[in-house]
Amino acid sequence: MTPQPSRARPGTRADDERSRHYAERMTTSTALLTDRYELTMLAAALRDGTAARPSVFELFSRRLSGGRRFGVVAGTGRLLGLLRDFRFGDDELRFLRDNDVVDASSLSYLEDYRFTGSIRGYREGELYFPGSPILTVEGTFADAVVLETLALSVLNHDSAVATAAARMSIAAGERPLAEMGSRRAAERSAVAAARAAYIAGFGATSNLEAGRLWGIPTMGTAAHSWTLLHDTEEEAFRSQIDSLGTDTTLLVDTYDIRTGVETAIRVAGTGLGGVRLDSGDLPIVAAEVRAQLDELGATGTRITVTSDLDEYAIATLAAAPVDAYGVGTSVVTGSGYPTASMVYKLVARQGSDGAWVGVAKASTDKASHGGRKAAFRTIVDGVATTETVVVSDGFEQLDTAADHPDGRALQVTFMEAGDIDAAYEGVEGTASARAHHLRVREELPVRALALSKSDPAIPTLFVDAD
Repeated sequence: MTPQPSRARPGTRADDERSRHYAERMTTSTALLTDRYELTMLAAALRDGTAARPSVFELFSRRLSGGRRFGVVAGTGRLLGLLRDFRFGDDELRFLRDNDVVDASSLSYLEDYRFTGSIRGYREGELYFPGSPILTVEGTFADAVVLETLALSVLNHDSAVATAAARMSIAAGERPLAEMGSRRAAERSAVAAARAAYIAGFGATSNLEAGRLWGIPTMGTAAHSWTLLHDTEEEAFRSQIDSLGTDTTLLVDTYDIRTGVETAIRVAGTGLGGVRLDSGDLPIVAAEVRAQLDELGATGTRITVTSDLDEYAIATLAAAPVDAYGVGTSVVTGSGYPTASMVYKLVARQGSDGAWVGVAKASTDKASHGGRKAAFRTIVDGVATTETVVVSDGFEQLDTAADHPDGRALQVTFMEAGDIDAAYEGVEGTASARAHHLRVREELPVRALALSKSDPAIPTLFVDAD
């Protein structure tokens, strides 16, 4: 008797209804992706009359994680989309009321909440350094304070992945990279990670949802289970060739690699597209496989390696006859540094007398620079030399490009008076971010390309506005 695939026992109608209700809530509002203290501060500010004070919040990183020499901004396009859904509907308000998170007047305020301020910052794909004003959020205190957790959760994750991915891309040189770490991350984080890696130089992803949402090329053929499913390796290879054609990539290390390569060429012919190696001492194995392929006449068959790679492993393979890399765990976890250590701080506010004042935290090892800021990168002969941040206590527009003729202005406007610039969202925004990153990465000085821990590649200078 032929075994039949098992089927999950259907739940009750109530279970199905709860599942649908949960899914709807997860896709219609992002408002509760928020730490409680943001709403308790909001409630207190509404009570004491400071909620309406015009304020400037800034998202920045005091230091680069892991002694890295630069960081890569990623996540802004995702954040803008999430802000569209930052609304407190009946379910969200009911939860806040039932759990005594805020009082009735705060619930009334949140019922009509919509961020109506402005957001400026570094473009996605841009490089950043300690103190760079990556994102500037302007609005009333009440409007802006509640965005802290969402902004940080998105940019900390995505920028950590993008920074690791950029280092891997630099190490890989002209050889293509594919992101394939979905199984090593939470389901939604996996999609975000694929996008961040693509922005920072990866050329494809194994994640289909990332392909659908962000227009990233997708790739993938077969796992070891495909070979193990068949009675022989040859049968598995023949079936894959029949299905996908000879340009496919065959996984040759399920059993003996040398035998696998011989079988692959015998089945597919010397025009086989590629073989994949997922185990062993990769520099040695790749050299042996390249020699075997050439001996068999398959000189054009590519070699892809995919075994627990990170930027250091990729660098060691620079002299090996490898044609492409597939990276999983390391890229989606930031290669050991899963957060970019960014913070979201109030840097300027209007006082009770109506005058603007810069404010800053002065705690040991956590000090920050108060004031509204404009940022420029000095470029000399095509190479970045300095990050200059112009600081003002006031609220005047810091359009000081004329004072920095050798500087490239780093900030753009993402949102004005509550209206989002759609150019930075979706497939087009993702493609634009990728192109921007690859362009500005060329400005890095040579010392920035090293993988060892060191000081930031260029210094950040804070100067007062005249």
